[in-house]
Amino acid sequence: MANIAIWVITGLATAGVIARPFKLPEAVWAVSGAILLLALGLLPLSSAAKAALKGLDVYLFLTGMMLLSETARRERVFDWVAARAVNMARGSPRRLFLLIYAVGVVVTTFLSNDATAVVLTPAVFAAAKKAKATPLPYLFVCAFIANAASFVLPISNPANIVLYGDHTPPLGQWLASFALPSIASIIATWFALRWTQDPSLGGACEGDVDQPRLASGGWAALAGIGLTAIVLTVVSALDIRLGAPTLIMGGFTAGVVLVRKRTAPWPLLGGVSWAVLPLVAGLFVLVEALGRTGVTSALGGALKAASRASEAGAAAGAGGLLAVAGNFMNNLPAGLIASNVVAQAHPAQKVVDALLIGVDLGPNLSITGSLATILWLTAIRREGEEVGFWRFLKVGALVAPPALILALGARLALG
Repeated sequence: MANIAIWVITGLATAGVIARPFKLPEAVWAVSGAILLLALGLLPLSSAAKAALKGLDVYLFLTGMMLLSETARRERVFDWVAARAVNMARGSPRRLFLLIYAVGVVVTTFLSNDATAVVLTPAVFAAAKKAKATPLPYLFVCAFIANAASFVLPISNPANIVLYGDHTPPLGQWLASFALPSIASIIATWFALRWTQDPSLGGACEGDVDQPRLASGGWAALAGIGLTAIVLTVVSALDIRLGAPTLIMGGFTAGVVLVRKRTAPWPLLGGVSWAVLPLVAGLFVLVEALGRTGVTSALGGALKAASRASEAGAAAGAGGLLAVAGNFMNNLPAGLIASNVVAQAHPAQKVVDALLIGVDLGPNLSITGSLATILWLTAIRREGEEVGFWRFLKVGALVAPPALILALGARLALG
């Protein structure tokens, strides 16, 4: 009975995160599910605390990125970037679409998919507004490239760190495994997304807008973002956890701007979406409870048997299944389950790599698939936009499968 209760509570909590009944934030449902598990004695408090602490590096990483984003937003960096993008597009909505996509690839690669959701999305909305263009096609770029380019480097997605834990492959080995699949994913996503959004990209848009003046605080924020990208790339190459360096850089950038302007930190801190942190913690606790039902052991045994039968088949099947599963529970807890399964099954490296592709790319199917997409939803809601589950799924069902198939195929072709 206890196992059934855990599955029911976890399922209802996940459904709440997906559907947001009564328009309550996603975090309310994840945390409520975790609290209910504790209240009913289905999960010891010590186990819940241990599970929540597994996400410490992710919490630090997200906090640093959100501090960077809010600092840049308050200093009008996004308005400045938006004006440059619009002027470079020279009145072409399609050229603006391509430009934003290229910027999204760079930001995701060097600052993570969460940075694309948190930092780039407001700039893209501002660009669309200045160009007097329909904003949603450009906002979709941020959502989909955040996952499509999220395995170019280890730092491109916190889920990469979760799945590999303390054993992330060295940068050279990583690139050997994922460079070709990443290229396939990025190109396939571009063509599918461009095709789905083409009806909204006709005509012309504004191509010559006034470039706002960036004050000293804005330049400091922009420099902080660039320096953070460099620091995280170096840290990744040295196989050091990303959370603390990201928090340090985000706090440092915010501090420099606040000191230069001699302003209090409270308005800046008030603009940060802190609800994301309990959301992640709640998801980790729910996964811990699921693990106690024996699902991890069963999955480990199944993966071990499949790998003995065919490594290529196991890789393709496991990557595909995890891609779908991540949309039901979010890819961070899905990556944590996969990490535990890998620790039990000890599959070949190509199987582990396929799992990573699945956990990173599969979430492009739905709005609940990755934390980056949830952060993206939060960002566009602040701008007055709203995208529901079914509206996103209609696009994701066309964009995600081709990229997933090509990326998995490219990884298997490498041997």
